[in-house]
Amino acid sequence: MQPETFISLLILSLLTGLGALALMDEFRKRRIQAAESSDRIFRCLQCAMIYTDDASVERSRCPQCGRTNDLFRF
Repeated sequence: MQPETFISLLILSLLTGLGALALMDEFRKRRIQAAESSDRIFRCLQCAMIYTDDASVERSRCPQCGRTNDLFRF
């Protein structure tokens, strides 16, 4: 085998390995990351429960104690 052929095959196999690692990493990231939610976050002022509700509401009733709460801002 000529040295040029050996070096070409070595570089090709290294690039193939790096490509496979990049694909595996991308699939792992997609599996781990959660989907974005459009829900809004609320915190009850009476019982301190944190819960979510639809994006279309400005005020929401606490599922634990029933108090109506405003949107929680960070």
